[in-house]
Amino acid sequence: MGKRSTPRRLNDNEAMAFLKSVPTSPQKLNLVAQLIRGRDAQQARADLAFSRKRVAGDVLKLLDSAIANAENNHQLDVDRLYVAEATVGKTFALRRFRARARGRVGKITKPFSNMTIVVREREETA
Repeated sequence: MGKRSTPRRLNDNEAMAFLKSVPTSPQKLNLVAQLIRGRDAQQARADLAFSRKRVAGDVLKLLDSAIANAENNHQLDVDRLYVAEATVGKTFALRRFRARARGRVGKITKPFSNMTIVVREREETA
């Protein structure tokens, strides 16, 4: 009498990885996500490895995790994977303040983001 298992949200030829609480704004993270959307998985890895953006290292780890999930959990062919979706969402923001002149304060917001990468296996073209 256990709980019923929830149906799989992805297709059989897809795998996903999720990254929570990246210490950067969603706008900055989305710039890196745009680099890899729709690209071949190996090409996306190369783009992230040589990107000068600070958050590209975290996104590279996430992409590697999605590729590993596809290979080990879903038995997909790594050479035929491409980045089907790369979505970014905002999560919490730490609010701090800095003392300013004449007893006033300056507001500082430190935003955090979430990111999801879905890799999909290309169909064979015969």
